[in-house]
Amino acid sequence: MEKPYSFPSVKPVIPGQFPSRLLRPCVASDKSSPMPRPLSALAPGWWDYTTLDRELIEAAAALTPRDLLKLSRPGFKVVFYDTIEEFYLAEALEYIAAWQKSTSDNPVGICGPIGPTEQLPLVARIVNDLGLDVSNGHFWGMDEWCFDGKEVPASHPLSFEKADRELCFSRIPKKLRMPDANLHFPKADTSAYRGTWGSGIRCAVMQGGQGDVKHWAFNDPLPRSGKHKNSPPSPAEYRKLTTRVVELHPMTVAQNARTSGGGNVSLVPKQAVTVGPVETWMAEKVSIWHAGAHDNPFGQRLTAYMISKGLVDTAVPMSLLADHPNVQFNYLTSGIGTCSVKMR
Repeated sequence: MEKPYSFPSVKPVIPGQFPSRLLRPCVASDKSSPMPRPLSALAPGWWDYTTLDRELIEAAAALTPRDLLKLSRPGFKVVFYDTIEEFYLAEALEYIAAWQKSTSDNPVGICGPIGPTEQLPLVARIVNDLGLDVSNGHFWGMDEWCFDGKEVPASHPLSFEKADRELCFSRIPKKLRMPDANLHFPKADTSAYRGTWGSGIRCAVMQGGQGDVKHWAFNDPLPRSGKHKNSPPSPAEYRKLTTRVVELHPMTVAQNARTSGGGNVSLVPKQAVTVGPVETWMAEKVSIWHAGAHDNPFGQRLTAYMISKGLVDTAVPMSLLADHPNVQFNYLTSGIGTCSVKMR
């Protein structure tokens, strides 16, 4: 499905590769003591991408589509799709490819998101029309909303488990689909879910979208408090996080109100249980899907640039994937957009 994309002959505007100094603390003019990084322009009590060095932000914003393709390197692949049909079909086929590898004595699965969801009915359609027996396959849900430390029930209108079942699994006849025991949805008590990772079930691919706050799943930046008041956690510290209940960055709450709740922020929970970096690094591949419907043109550029150049900063959680051995960013070309100023 993927194919080379043809661009007109234009001069790239990408600045040169920036040194790692961009992610070090700012230094006072007298060079006597470090200055704390700036407060977030979005939520001063939190870390996020607005606390990065200005030069890094400008470098990412300057990337053209041609420049994005050039960010591919060993371990990080950038792929473009010309049509929305190709895009979501390719995403759906990752489910099929994973499940076709699975046998009773060598189980294989995929970890998938809600956001996007357009691939889910396509998965069911492919299984049904081809009569594929995927009963040996496994599936991990990435995350789920929580209220007061408890996951929402599958009957909740915003439930991710509800969406997975209604858009995909309930559309596959019982004779073809995997049993409920092979469907692993995270709960606030994470012990059962975490126990399925590293239990002999291979995760062929972990899919995801990218949120406005540059997360995968709900791996948001952390609050700017306590030992993290002046600097975000180190990559090594963040990488130790497992599936857990998290407090959500205000930007994440606002985004989900926009995309799923008609803008009604009061409807959206402020907590979620989410798959962690520990489980993510158990996945053989991480596949991120940029349709342009979730994160914006700048965000789609920033994380690709940081991953390609190995610029890791936990204020941009997606940048941690620079250290994963097999990451693919998938772009819908019409959704890449531009970072140029345009009044609307």
